[in-house]
Amino acid sequence: MTAVLTWQQLHDLKCDELLDAADGWAAVSTQADAARDRISDEMVRSLEATQKGMAAPAALGRLRRLDRNYDYIRTECGLVRTTLNSLVYELIGFQSQLKDALDDAASLGFTVGADGSVSYPAGGQNLITKDPIPGGSVTGGSLLLSRPPTPNAPQPGLINPNPNVGKAQDIADRILRALTAAREADEQFSTALNRLKAEPGLDVTESTWKDAAADSAAVRKVTGDYLKKTIPTGGTPADRHEWWTHLSASQRDEYLAACPDIIGNLDGVPSVVRDEANRDNLRMLIGKLSGEDSDAARAKLAGLQSIDYQLRVEPAPGVPPMYLLGIGDQGNGRAIVAFGDPDKSRNVSAYVPGLGTSLDADFARNDVQRARDTVKGARVYDPSSASIVWLGYDAPQLPAEKLADNLDVMSPRDAVAGAPAYNEFMAGISATNENTDPHITAIGHSYGSLTVGQAAQRPGGIPGADDIILVGSPGTGAHTADQLGVGKDHVYIGAAKNDIVTKLPNPGEAVSALEGFKAGFRSGSAQGVVPGLISGLAGSFTGYEVGDAITDESQIYFGTDPANHEFGARRFATGDGPPLFDVDPSHLKLGDIEAHSNYFNPEKDRQSADNIARIVAGRADKITTQEPR
Repeated sequence: MTAVLTWQQLHDLKCDELLDAADGWAAVSTQADAARDRISDEMVRSLEATQKGMAAPAALGRLRRLDRNYDYIRTECGLVRTTLNSLVYELIGFQSQLKDALDDAASLGFTVGADGSVSYPAGGQNLITKDPIPGGSVTGGSLLLSRPPTPNAPQPGLINPNPNVGKAQDIADRILRALTAAREADEQFSTALNRLKAEPGLDVTESTWKDAAADSAAVRKVTGDYLKKTIPTGGTPADRHEWWTHLSASQRDEYLAACPDIIGNLDGVPSVVRDEANRDNLRMLIGKLSGEDSDAARAKLAGLQSIDYQLRVEPAPGVPPMYLLGIGDQGNGRAIVAFGDPDKSRNVSAYVPGLGTSLDADFARNDVQRARDTVKGARVYDPSSASIVWLGYDAPQLPAEKLADNLDVMSPRDAVAGAPAYNEFMAGISATNENTDPHITAIGHSYGSLTVGQAAQRPGGIPGADDIILVGSPGTGAHTADQLGVGKDHVYIGAAKNDIVTKLPNPGEAVSALEGFKAGFRSGSAQGVVPGLISGLAGSFTGYEVGDAITDESQIYFGTDPANHEFGARRFATGDGPPLFDVDPSHLKLGDIEAHSNYFNPEKDRQSADNIARIVAGRADKITTQEPR
């Protein structure tokens, strides 16, 4: 039978000893972290650089397994430390309540029994006999333990005229309240600690990280008051940066161990810290999703595994290290990936992808590569450059096979919802950047340009942004470039000749055009990032007169065409891209829409990629231009 905590044990508890134990677990966690760093930063990289024989892959595999093992040890030991610290935090409060009650009992001459009962002396006077009213004993529980006692509240039954009874009852109730709360905390924390046990063996697998994710959730459940409430999630990114800066190294370690998903996604926390937290959170998410059986979970798992692999591979020449600034499985998934440290780089860009983007293998392959290509190009002009892909919102999802029946889903709703989150992230970039006057560029591609446009039109604009680049844009919701907050001369547009997305008619005209060619479209073959947008067809693009005539050539799906002269932005040169349509007398055949996807790719559109790189590097004076429409 499990022993029940007594008031005497609670009174005598030496919380300093528990804190010492927590410090011991913290030391083990720190040592494991240091060992992991030595393996990954020294041994693995050295072996990759110097050993090319057949034995090298096997040795690298063993080292990476050891790296994972140390990472798991660091995480679990950190959770033990946090659990013990949180338990002390709770028990100190209950112990203080108990001691206050015992002090009051001693000052009144009352005696507290081993069972928590309180004995009181004789007091008052019998009105008839004039004798003192005898003393007695009371136990806690006369009042609701879930709330403090109400002074002078009437009690059921006869009232003992001894004036010491009420005082003794109050003390007994306070003792019982403190002891009951301490027992509940002891049970909850013991359960959490008992979870923190590893299976026998040396191999840390996805199943192990799934268990670690459950461990973290269990610890979070019982330590919520201790840590979570102290994280300034409601403050500004600048406030959070100030908060983190003033934490001790031990406090930072504790937050990283217990709340990696919060700290890793908290705008205003330094990039290297977010990266460390998110690498742990990434492995836990992989473990969690590997146990789920759904198409959505499998798609996210594939994206997470690809990002995990890329984080472990030595960067290609000219590409700086990769940082994971955000990760999560909520909605369609979240991922923020940087190449180069955004805190130390003088030039920082943050690119928002568009329609159909979600956390999956395509995102990890295509959108992450766009950020990689951008930073590689920018560093030709200024080595102090970092590039980010920001999937911090739910972009609209339009399955190509259902597009013809779902054009109405192409609304600004998701862009409007995502704009505040993007601005929050950009405010965090400004708060943590160590340069006196960093050069910040906001980039939006496809529907992502609408998200950037909506962010720019919010009060104050995009925090810290000096330049805005919009490529493959179906519109921003703004009538002119001046409405985007950086001045029209700092808004840059890329619109390939054969990119139909940049020429989408307004929604009513698009539906009319779609009805006229629905059958022909469904027989076509679309490739690229946004196959759904073939619906735009736009008579103005192909020369066909379909449905209602377009009355204002400057207006496209989401307002004024950014590439139109009325918008007033600077249009930079791009390649034309392959033609969209092959037409013969008998039918319309859909061709390739990859012109919409080539803007960042130096192999497929060198002009566009170079111009984006120049702008990002702060060398917009070197871009090649193109006349607006």
